[in-house]
Amino acid sequence: MKRFALIGAAGYIAPRHMRAIKDTGNTLVCAYDINDSVGIIDSLSPHSEFFTEFECFYDYAWRLKRQPERALDIVSICSPNHLHHPHITAGLRLGCDVICEKPLVPSAALLDDLALVERETGKRLWNILQLRHHPAILALKQQVQAERPDHKHEVELTYITSRGKWYAQSWKGDPRKSFGVASNIGVHFFDMLHFVFGRLQRSVLHYSDEQKAAGYLEYEHARVRWFLSIDAQDLPASVQGKQTTFRSITCNGTEMEFSAGFTDLHTVSYQAILAGQGYGIEDARHCVETVEALRTMATQPARNGEGHPLLATRTG
Repeated sequence: MKRFALIGAAGYIAPRHMRAIKDTGNTLVCAYDINDSVGIIDSLSPHSEFFTEFECFYDYAWRLKRQPERALDIVSICSPNHLHHPHITAGLRLGCDVICEKPLVPSAALLDDLALVERETGKRLWNILQLRHHPAILALKQQVQAERPDHKHEVELTYITSRGKWYAQSWKGDPRKSFGVASNIGVHFFDMLHFVFGRLQRSVLHYSDEQKAAGYLEYEHARVRWFLSIDAQDLPASVQGKQTTFRSITCNGTEMEFSAGFTDLHTVSYQAILAGQGYGIEDARHCVETVEALRTMATQPARNGEGHPLLATRTG
């Protein structure tokens, strides 16, 4: 049984990590967040210690390290994106392996730094790339691998996840902390595209603002028109009023709607990590480099049919 700590316990995604820790037969020893809205802990790990100051959390974890039978094994990180790097390095230097949400860090240079800290500490960093475990994505990957090597699929990726006015007031609405829409809500989709369709060959950004982004990506085995949005008005009419999130991939004209099936993927990810089969720094490098380039890329008009169908109607 592994002994876990959780950084970012009041965040949206934290309960999935708490559930994954419990469902894999492990123990959440302590948790930290600057906010104290963490009542969910009562139903999953009521005996966990909790801290609202990082210094106190770190001191407690360091004191546990002196007692081998009580020392932490793994630190899970669900904190705001801009804090991932310092929280990861803190966890590694505590002598723990680390599991971190995506985006791991905003740049390839920081990935290199994390690899250095791994070598210094002898500990491992794992990234949650849950779409690599989704049955529909695994089936698509098998389909692509069965095609001839030079075949390119025509793909449309649409991800719309409605967010209210609170979003702009939170760290997620601050591009200095979230790194923008493409990084915050799109990074795991870009990882999935690489996972399924191979190496990225070309990237074009057609539109980007605080609420949505669109562009074109060409991989070894696909030409991808993508659209990401947090604006509820972008939801298809068929789902408006029924669901707040819409995820869809259309491959060669056949739609694979995969809004369902996400709930348990963190537990599956934890199972793989605990078996030594998780995804580490180099697995995350491709998607980190993709979103890093998009943040500094100039937009250009869509040409030669490379624009997503929603580009014209949703971006004015």
